Amino acid sequence: MNTQNITYELPLINVHSEHCALIIDKELGTIEGITSHHVELNNEKAFIAIANNQTHLISDAVTHIRDIGYQVATEQKQFPVTGMTCASCASSVESILQHTPGTIQAAVNFANQTVQLEYVPTITNPDLLKAAIQAIGYDLIITDSEDSKQAVAELHNNNLNKLKTKTIWTIILSIPLVTIGMFFMDIPYANYIMWLLSTPVVLWFGRSFFINAWKQAKHRNANMDTLVALSTGIAYVFSIFNTLYPSFWHERGLHGHVYFEASAVVIAFILLGKLLEEKAKANTSSAIKKLMGLQPSTVTVVHGDHTMEIPIAQVKVNDVLMVKPGDKVPVDGLVKAGSSYVDESMITGEPIAVAKQINDTVFAGTINQKGSFQITASKVGSDTLLASIIRMVEKAQGSKAPVQKLVDKIASIFVPIVIIIALLTFLTWCLLGGENGVTQGLLAMVTVLVIACPCALGLATPTAIMVGVGKGAENGILIRDAESLELAHQVNAIVLDKTGTITEGKPSVVEMIWLNDAETTQHKNILFSIEQSSEHPLAESIVQKLNSEAIFSNLSQIESITGKGIVASFNNTKWWVGNAKLMFDYSLLAPTNIQKKIDLLTAAANTVVYFGNSEKLLAIIAIADKVKASSKEAISMLTKMNIETYMLTGDNPQTASAVAKQVGLKNFKAETMPADKALFIEQLQSQGKIVAMVGDGINDSHALAQANVSIAMGKGSDIAMDVAKMTIISSDLTKIPIAIKLSKQTVKTIRQNLFWAFIYNLIGIPLAAGILYPVNGFLLNPMIAGAAMALSSVSVVSNSLKLKWIK
Repeated sequence: MNTQNITYELPLINVHSEHCALIIDKELGTIEGITSHHVELNNEKAFIAIANNQTHLISDAVTHIRDIGYQVATEQKQFPVTGMTCASCASSVESILQHTPGTIQAAVNFANQTVQLEYVPTITNPDLLKAAIQAIGYDLIITDSEDSKQAVAELHNNNLNKLKTKTIWTIILSIPLVTIGMFFMDIPYANYIMWLLSTPVVLWFGRSFFINAWKQAKHRNANMDTLVALSTGIAYVFSIFNTLYPSFWHERGLHGHVYFEASAVVIAFILLGKLLEEKAKANTSSAIKKLMGLQPSTVTVVHGDHTMEIPIAQVKVNDVLMVKPGDKVPVDGLVKAGSSYVDESMITGEPIAVAKQINDTVFAGTINQKGSFQITASKVGSDTLLASIIRMVEKAQGSKAPVQKLVDKIASIFVPIVIIIALLTFLTWCLLGGENGVTQGLLAMVTVLVIACPCALGLATPTAIMVGVGKGAENGILIRDAESLELAHQVNAIVLDKTGTITEGKPSVVEMIWLNDAETTQHKNILFSIEQSSEHPLAESIVQKLNSEAIFSNLSQIESITGKGIVASFNNTKWWVGNAKLMFDYSLLAPTNIQKKIDLLTAAANTVVYFGNSEKLLAIIAIADKVKASSKEAISMLTKMNIETYMLTGDNPQTASAVAKQVGLKNFKAETMPADKALFIEQLQSQGKIVAMVGDGINDSHALAQANVSIAMGKGSDIAMDVAKMTIISSDLTKIPIAIKLSKQTVKTIRQNLFWAFIYNLIGIPLAAGILYPVNGFLLNPMIAGAAMALSSVSVVSNSLKLKWIK
């Protein structure tokens, strides 16, 4: 093949200076194999020239650019894949896509027949990727998400119906075949009758095995279809030869046996196994189907005094919708009129209905209980919480657990190894089997090809992950990827943020003490104005307290001081609001009588905020954030699981101590900066601990990224949820021990599946080869081997489905 250099274009993100461009260009120069490279700053693009047989260097270039802190614009999408019949197929598809120029990452999930792709859109696109896998006999469905789901559903139903038909007919034809082969071999023309009955089974109902095997062979690949085609084809052709030329064996003093019934029954059992497997696999994604079924197909739109029913796809933001008793809420929105109780259990996992009044938020998929109300649509279609949950669950179910990487490597070489073992079995029988060595060797070779099953290996991990992720979603635990689900059971230390995690995250002012009554009105206006400029959750509570009695004043030079508070200028004076650290920065102390009051407030788990200027302390504000009812129970559950639990907070030591005492925590750390939280987690990790971080705010994002397992509260910030690998939708801490238990059960199921998949092949293949024949004359029948192979896949999927019923 002629090797030539091809130039590829990488679109860059946020490269705004010549210095950045030079850094990227220098980094590209370190990659061996890139023959030329340059960065265009104006267009934010990098160009690399590489040989056409080294397209993996595109992915290397993207990785290098990311490693130095810059980004390449890529697309991440999930596509359904059709035509895969075993784990080897998934490995072939993944390999082809991974080696297609422009593909950064491809992860094929055999269990749910999808591929998670990341690619550079300036180099490749879904049509090119589709063509790449069509060339090896598979296909990619690349219509938009809704159409593709419908197309996949229709395709699955059509394939299931065809599979049912083929299975029924193969069984109908196989029954007389087995009857003749076992009991009536001596009737006239027995071999010809069996030939007649087996031909439609092998060449028509089983033709897909031969077609797919040929497609694989053309690309020097092999999969389960190869094993089935070889085993049944050899048995069928050998039987035809013995039927037409029985004298060939008679002249040598042997009897030419026929195996028409074996070839037909093997196909019948494999088709039956596939049918049972497909039905079982459909149950693994039942959580997704339940979530999808939560959205109604039509809605009632309110136009003045009139209402009209329209398809949900036509709903727009700001439309006013009527929700009647028993109806599912169609979109995310705000209650405009009326009130009711809404069952949010299908999203949050919480069984108690939530009261909804005017201006309260409602979510798509929840169920209205009693009263009617009207909502103003705020998020529709793919923007709703329900849609984002479905996307997250789908992505997690399609992701790969780390253990799957080893299984994939084994699956990729499994079929070639089995073929080699089958050939060695035949040769060994021919050399050592005596006068019946050829026929018995042929039978043993066919049996080895039949019994070997890469499907069980391929299904062992993804089916358990799919059920585990779905089980989590049903309990209000959103799991972002398989890796976090696999790792969570190893967690032996949990770090909890205080505000919004252990507490409600809805602080309110308990008491406001002014030290100078003469100028209180002006001071209230300044305090109100400063806190309106702050994003801190405590600031909002002060704003709400002063909202009706203060007016906004224009401030200048507003500065937020991390971990301390906020400083502003007004009338040439510095004004500040913050904690004791900020007060000490201005060398101010609270009067003795006020300090005693502060001590009492902090002992009662109140957070004390100080307000003053550069000359004096002006006010003390006590803010309370109620501890969640479930926090104490959750921490007790974690302690019983021998998990060390820590609380980190930016609050003062007295408040932190009071909260820790309320929930039964011994380990806590107060006045921690965001960086301190991440450093604390790093210290725990250096001690060999597997650490989970639970937080809800922007200030927790660094610590969440540092932790081995990151868990966000669903009522917290979007940034925290973006960083975290798990999200507790209801923000109920008792869901964390449930998530850990789910991880243990899922990993246990994966291990069981892999054990039985490996044991099945380790025992089955030697038995099929005839290892017991010299001992007790036992030689496994190909028909029994076919049944065993079919049942191995079904047993693995069924074992995974047990997760659905574990509490």
